[in-house]
Amino acid sequence: MTVPARDSVPADALLTDLYQLSMMQAYWEHGLTETATFDLICRRLPPNRNLLIACGLEAALDYLEGMAVTAADLEYLASLNRFSMDFLDRLERLRFQGEVRAVPEGTPVFGNEPILEVTAALPEAQIVETYLLSAIHHQTMAASAAYRLATAAEVTPVVDFGTRHTQGAAAGVDTARAAYIAGMAGTSNVAAGRRFGVPVSGTMAHSYIQAHERESDALASFATTHHGTTLLVDTYDIRRGVGLVIDLAERQGNDFDVAAIRIDSGDLEASARMAREMLDGAGLASVRIIVSGDLDAERIAALVDAGAPIDGYGVGTALAVSTDAPYLDTAYKMAEYAGQGRMKLAASKRTWPGRKQVFRQFENGLAVRDVLAAADEPLDGRPLLQPVMTGGQRLDGTQPNLKAIRRHAKQSLAELPQRVTGLAPAERPYQVTVSDKLKRTAGALERRLRAEA
Repeated sequence: MTVPARDSVPADALLTDLYQLSMMQAYWEHGLTETATFDLICRRLPPNRNLLIACGLEAALDYLEGMAVTAADLEYLASLNRFSMDFLDRLERLRFQGEVRAVPEGTPVFGNEPILEVTAALPEAQIVETYLLSAIHHQTMAASAAYRLATAAEVTPVVDFGTRHTQGAAAGVDTARAAYIAGMAGTSNVAAGRRFGVPVSGTMAHSYIQAHERESDALASFATTHHGTTLLVDTYDIRRGVGLVIDLAERQGNDFDVAAIRIDSGDLEASARMAREMLDGAGLASVRIIVSGDLDAERIAALVDAGAPIDGYGVGTALAVSTDAPYLDTAYKMAEYAGQGRMKLAASKRTWPGRKQVFRQFENGLAVRDVLAAADEPLDGRPLLQPVMTGGQRLDGTQPNLKAIRRHAKQSLAELPQRVTGLAPAERPYQVTVSDKLKRTAGALERRLRAEA
């Protein structure tokens, strides 16, 4: 079956902060329209993260390609009585015509490295800040949380059950996509399956059991309707629920076609052991055990370490809102204007000037460091920032399918030292250095800026 093309994304130009528009009017009014470069970075990793998984680029490029100001947008802006008619006339003709370089989705990244670089006329580069930060921040956060869940489960599949807990329904679709890129097995979100081709998976809810007078009738009717299904066994009593599945197998004989049971509450390790013993004793060793219910990476890792007989995990809230790191310190900062480097000197928020490149350097096939450098430096290593858009249009060959992005993530993670790919904070974090040339450039610019202050 062919996966349908992704739906077109409404590129709402007003999905921005008011100050972006206020600055745009001032830029145009005062002739500040030359080319600018902005870096989108995560300043530092959360304390319990050794790495991030870059994600959200496709959503960002969709937005840039389709961004336009509508008549209704202009009417609303005029009603605010804060923008000139000349500005609104210019805004009506606005299209993003710049270029973008970005780290490929699924690539592990570290603190203070550009994930995405935008170069365009200053007003164009400015207005897109809010949307780009939102898209990259959310999906990178979700992918990074999903990576930890998949890592904790080792070879056991983990499925996204989190849409009902995301910050808005649309976020659930993007979360499912990001989670699949980072190594999770699939999602319960049907829209994510249709739009992106993420494998969909699901079981049943307690309400189906409760809608029947007898639990046994509920299990039997659902298994009759859905062959190879998963039955929920803990609505009332787990031992009884598993026993009813065994009874169903005895009644149906060769027609019995239940793939798994799901346990959604209680002591998951003890319940899984009890269920496994009961199923095996009844000759149902092929029936798998799926667990869910307030799971996070630490709880999954503990279940794996304990050798619990679990064949799959469903995770909701911990993925949907990235409970252990619910935000990233992302920023979108000017690095160059009119061919001259720009930087911020504020304490803890210092930036590096000019267009840049990140070189991932290897020894014996293993990544040992990243070097943040000027874009024109010929350093050894793999350059991470790749051209993906020019003239406001995607470049040919820069839209890998979802499975290719997932493979890239897996391969890129395998290139990193094991100390940074585990769950525990690394005693020796992955090394990110700055090239001598970039340091000299920044030092000279800092001296000039402080002298002129």
